[in-house]
Amino acid sequence: MDTDQDLPRSVLLALWLQGVGDTSDAVKSVVGDDEPHTVEGLPGFADGTDLDTLFTAWTTGPREACALLPAPGDPAGVPAVANLEATEAGECVVVTTPAGSWAAVPRVQAFGSHIEPGHMVTWHVLEVPAWTTLLHGAIGSIADAERELRTSLMTATDALDQLDVARWRDDAADAIERIRAASTSSWPVPHLDGRRARVLDLASRLRAIVALGTVDDGGAVNVFQVDQRSTALREVDRTARHAMSAATYGRVA
Repeated sequence: MDTDQDLPRSVLLALWLQGVGDTSDAVKSVVGDDEPHTVEGLPGFADGTDLDTLFTAWTTGPREACALLPAPGDPAGVPAVANLEATEAGECVVVTTPAGSWAAVPRVQAFGSHIEPGHMVTWHVLEVPAWTTLLHGAIGSIADAERELRTSLMTATDALDQLDVARWRDDAADAIERIRAASTSSWPVPHLDGRRARVLDLASRLRAIVALGTVDDGGAVNVFQVDQRSTALREVDRTARHAMSAATYGRVA
């Protein structure tokens, strides 16, 4: 499992919807190494339109935007109409403009090989009810998120130490070092204030640790240990996902 700290596409899209200047820069940042993204379901446009059109449609006036990262059993603030599709994708963006509220869910199709991987991405746009109250009830504030992340970091570190992954996986030591050395300076995002940057950085590190710790059961000696560890890491991942969402929420007047 990949443990690098790449930000989810929805996180990038939500941040750029708030900080967009030149839409071409925003599109390049969200697309990254993917094939050009397409959009379907965007009101007023034919299916298969490009991501630049979505940016133009959603950044011409005041708006709210946020990335949501649901998981089975945890809708994480996703409106019910988009819950199934967003949970299958593991992510979506919700946005409100003067024209209404929508969720955009990335449908990702992988191709190529592990040596030369590729991805085709289509953003499926769904009309949703007003989502802000639901979001704040599920996610909380960014200040709350930052406090919870500190506790979760200790939990995750302890779980990783117990797993002793560096002993039972040849590639684990390198993965841990990448997590420790990763820097937000290379992230293709618009300018972030200090707290948002800190929360995104720590949440991303925690999700990378969880990915590393859940590859297999490592040195666990019994089923009880496996269950305890899995429960702890799931809670860490929930905290990190919610914190990442809180850090992406923003309103542009």
